Amino acid sequence: MMLTLQQRRERLNRQINERIRTLIAAYKTLGGSFTGDLSVSPIHLKEIKYREGNGQDTAPLELSGSSERARRIRDSVEGALSDIILLGTEEHVRLAVRAASELVQGRNVHTHDLVVSLRNFIRKALDIERIPSDLELPRQGPSRPSASGGRDKGDGGRDGGAKGGGAGGMGAGGMGGGIPVDNDTDTPPGHHV
Repeated sequence: MMLTLQQRRERLNRQINERIRTLIAAYKTLGGSFTGDLSVSPIHLKEIKYREGNGQDTAPLELSGSSERARRIRDSVEGALSDIILLGTEEHVRLAVRAASELVQGRNVHTHDLVVSLRNFIRKALDIERIPSDLELPRQGPSRPSASGGRDKGDGGRDGGAKGGGAGGMGAGGMGGGIPVDNDTDTPPGHHV
């Protein structure tokens, strides 16, 4: 009997720890920047609408580094929003759904309100005192991807993974059946230019 209670308590603690870890990761993704453009661009949706509306053979889409960077930011924000919808409180879920809906509608999204809500929840869950109300924190926005394409340090960046050629990633052409890939673009796996 005592063993089952202990096992149940350990399982509950693991679940709580995993939830907190996931929400901290989402917080870092959504609020890891204090400078620059603090909104998330829905550029992918705009590109699709542009291509559909113009028959795809007119003016080419901008595929510059800044466009690619905006796509990587959007992709990481979408992942964080998905995690929050799964594991967040009711308030977090409402804010995440609102942000996701704005992305779907093609509008720029500001994540600051969700970041503040996550920060307050995480600090309370970890029994850390609230940030003093007399401190004026700057607005926060999504983390910008690093030069390695937003991969973690152990994800193959040292072996050429940043260009998609190392660590078994094979870039966008790995499963694309011969889709041409520009060597100067950092296209995340699963995204074709």
